[in-house]
Amino acid sequence: MTETEVVTAPRPLLLDDGRPAAAAWSLDPGLLHLNHGSFGAVPLVAQHRQNELRAEMERAPVVWFPRLPARIAETRGAVARHLGTEATDLALVPNASAGASVVYAALAACPGGDVVVTDHGYGAVTMGAERLARRWGRRVRTARVPLAADADQAHQAVMAEVDDDVALVVLDQITSATARALPVERVGAELARRGVTLLVDGAHAPGLLAAPLDGLVCDAWVGNLHKWGCAPRGTAALVARGPLREHLYPLIDSWAAAEPFPDRFDQQGTLDATGPLAAPAALDFVADTWGWGAARRYMDALADYGARVIAAAFAGSPGTAEATDVGMPVPGMRLVRLPEGLGTSRIAADALRDRATAELGAEAAFTSFGGVGYLRLSAHVYNTPADYDRFAESCVPLVRQWARAARARS
Repeated sequence: MTETEVVTAPRPLLLDDGRPAAAAWSLDPGLLHLNHGSFGAVPLVAQHRQNELRAEMERAPVVWFPRLPARIAETRGAVARHLGTEATDLALVPNASAGASVVYAALAACPGGDVVVTDHGYGAVTMGAERLARRWGRRVRTARVPLAADADQAHQAVMAEVDDDVALVVLDQITSATARALPVERVGAELARRGVTLLVDGAHAPGLLAAPLDGLVCDAWVGNLHKWGCAPRGTAALVARGPLREHLYPLIDSWAAAEPFPDRFDQQGTLDATGPLAAPAALDFVADTWGWGAARRYMDALADYGARVIAAAFAGSPGTAEATDVGMPVPGMRLVRLPEGLGTSRIAADALRDRATAELGAEAAFTSFGGVGYLRLSAHVYNTPADYDRFAESCVPLVRQWARAARARS
């Protein structure tokens, strides 16, 4: 950003009564909350709904649990409508990683081949793919997708690893560490023609993408409702439309084990299902207050503003530049490259996250890709331009000091 370039800040969203959007959450006002993408944030209306449900459960457990499968099925319908799919294709699981584990468990029972992942993959999901490959006595192939690769380049990088010895491809719809999209629709169509199984990790997609399943051909898709959808944690969807669905079972065998997919996922012993049951309250709150389309437009404009302001504050630090080009950007998320010496590995990036909370009073996401550290911004409706101005003015100078100290030690 040049000195003469003006960055327009979007107008903060308000509640119907004129209060700031953040008033609908219970977030600590003493902290900067700039990392919605990791663990989400639950609005008060959904917290209250979950508390009501939990109280109902505790008042009469013997009444609650026999009736729970029917209530879970009803919730699946509400979630399916939000995602634009059918309730009969959707099971509720604790998180996207759990959904991936369900898929791996189903595939492990039959002979397989090599597994293809990318170097942008989420660590826990990739670890599950590696364990599956070991069960099969095969190997994991990692497709190297350049950070700034466009859709054609990313497609070519993934498909270059696919041959007749490959049985499974695991592909992120939106990458966690690098905040970019991958061409899952195009890859999925080609893999379907070749008869290769595709698992799409859509952990960040619900709420962030208007219709994450439209035009997508895959054997299984997993997505978190507790991130952009703001549902209570432990709420995610597993969608399966093809033959693989008949082999998918919940991680806990219970009395519904003999039921077809997805009904057998509706009953899993004494798990506390109040989080998933409260998920529609969170989804409806955003829809009824601003509309999801308007919310996404605001989040995207705000993330763009924040990235530009923070990148400008970092300008002059060795290794920094404008907001990072990720080739296939997504709404509401941006990367800003950190000064040299910071976030050079996942462990180092996690340490920065903890240090930022303790010393800067900021909940922020620091990631690493290719030995380079980044600040990952993920905005939601409760964020405002002032949050990013504050980080740029108060936090960036200290982060630059950390970088100078790290370079001096190296």
